[in-house]
Amino acid sequence: MSDKRIFLSLPKLGGDEQKYVQKALDENWITSGGPNVNEFEKDLEEYLSKNVFVTALNSGTSAIHLTLILLGVKAGDEVICQSMTFSASANPILYQSATPVFVDSEVETWNICPEYLEIAIKDRISKGKKPKAIIAVHLYGMPYKVDEVHAIATKYGIPIIEDSAEALGSMYKGKKCGTFGDFGIFSFNGNKIITTSSGGSLITHSKKLKDKAIFFATQSKDKAIHYQHSEIGYNYRMSNVCAGIGLGQMKILDDNLNAKKEIHDFYCDAFKDVKEITVFKNLNQDYNSNYWLTTVLIQSSKNKSRDILLAAFEKANIETRPLWKPMHLQPLFCDFPYYGNGVSDDLFLNGLCLPSSPSLSNDEKLRIKSVIDSL
Repeated sequence: MSDKRIFLSLPKLGGDEQKYVQKALDENWITSGGPNVNEFEKDLEEYLSKNVFVTALNSGTSAIHLTLILLGVKAGDEVICQSMTFSASANPILYQSATPVFVDSEVETWNICPEYLEIAIKDRISKGKKPKAIIAVHLYGMPYKVDEVHAIATKYGIPIIEDSAEALGSMYKGKKCGTFGDFGIFSFNGNKIITTSSGGSLITHSKKLKDKAIFFATQSKDKAIHYQHSEIGYNYRMSNVCAGIGLGQMKILDDNLNAKKEIHDFYCDAFKDVKEITVFKNLNQDYNSNYWLTTVLIQSSKNKSRDILLAAFEKANIETRPLWKPMHLQPLFCDFPYYGNGVSDDLFLNGLCLPSSPSLSNDEKLRIKSVIDSL
């Protein structure tokens, strides 16, 4: 059996990507925007919902930044952000010289806790700082508690930015994630459900907002025969070459989603007799995670812990990784407001992400299983 390294999440190519990239090269359209970009946006719109508008960008981070700009977030404003997430969810708040206010997770979906969300909103309002937006994340593809979170946002009149970077294909009550919020975002980084090598998208509910997003993403060029700029602009538009990769990837999106669920089922079976380890899964039938990464929680004992499991896999040349370190524990963000009771702290200390590439082979699964059986 090979001892070649098994990585956490590698992309899978379907074979059509090269055709669309070659088309971009043949047409000499190798800059930002272009026919592939337009077609990629159309494919995403048809996949998500007929009532959304997609803007293809160079990263999911850019998409979050543009949503803050579109919402008018400025220096001194406050934006609530889920603490248990990757830093890209929070960094754009600082781009705008605004203040992030972090909210803890709840134990069932690991996402933003509705109870502490409302506590945070009330407290910030009492201090004269009503938050300008809420960034809620579908962590590892698991939908957050959409009904509860959106009810609170509506109650206080605060827009939601739905960070679906990890959740393409996930659903809540039969509706695609990325379409619930005032804005949604996706990432197409190389480790995501589909990839454009790098890239992301911004989801809006009006053509007017999409047009404004494209305006900002293409250096905010005014309508003039010469280059004229009245607003700050950004170089955020997706490349026509990258969009070609995305067009090929859309053809295998469903296959990748099926593969992710099969991998999750494999881990559920592999860990079924290890009482200290619980595989993270859908809360109930309302939730349909894409299982971007299969994750586990380890109840620490003398022979079992996150670090013991991580070390055992590493010894076998298998990559695993702790869950995201919460933002309120990060050196960059530790001095900003935080509301919670330590749920995300515990998740970080006891959780592990497992290899979940859609191309994970049977031989690789056997190697993974042998490590689990040795625990």
